[in-house]
Amino acid sequence: MSAAEKLFAARGVDRVSLREINRASGARNAVALQYHFGDRDGIVRAVVRKHYRQVDRQRHQMLDAYEAESHDDVRKLSAALVLPAAAKLADIDGGPEYLRIAAELLNRPTGAFDPDTPFDMSASIDRWRALVGPFLEQDATRLHRRFNAIRFSAMELGRRAQTAPHRDDRLFTSQLVDAGTVKAREVAEGFGVPLATVKRYVKLYREQGAEGFFERRERQRSETKLTRVLTEEIVM
Repeated sequence: MSAAEKLFAARGVDRVSLREINRASGARNAVALQYHFGDRDGIVRAVVRKHYRQVDRQRHQMLDAYEAESHDDVRKLSAALVLPAAAKLADIDGGPEYLRIAAELLNRPTGAFDPDTPFDMSASIDRWRALVGPFLEQDATRLHRRFNAIRFSAMELGRRAQTAPHRDDRLFTSQLVDAGTVKAREVAEGFGVPLATVKRYVKLYREQGAEGFFERRERQRSETKLTRVLTEEIVM
């Protein structure tokens, strides 16, 4: 599975053969892959299923909280769309690869997601679509604004995942908060970082912009006879 994730993410789903996956995985039995998954599409489905279950579960939890607390907070709905998938940026077990694969599948001319299909409320993304509906005008619904939001989110996360792993995602999440997409508390919960840290970097971004995350700073001399140490904070 890991070999397939890496190949699909790096080269695109359609450019990878079963033989290449088998060779990259180091499997000796060339028939085993086909026996377990059937074909390439079967492997793609297995990769998506492996990661989406966690995303789906977390989004349902966020939508449960939304319905319990409020019915008129579009920011919470935006958070429920973005944060469960964004958490995959830090998943060392193929999370960034999954995000790149998902972005490819959602951006195909004949995509893996049909915006005209009836809602299946057991799927968190369909539940999200239904809850967002009342905020949209009739034309917005006809023009598939919800699907555009889903695809845009997937593409942004896929681009972010191309350079993963990062030291952290402070700038990325701060931009989301500053744009009004999600609240600082929701970012902190979604990424498992202290709320104070998120707020600190939102403040830094507002005051200094992206340059604030790249500033070189000089450390104070230690008590021992060490030469001056310069650190360069690089936030991708």
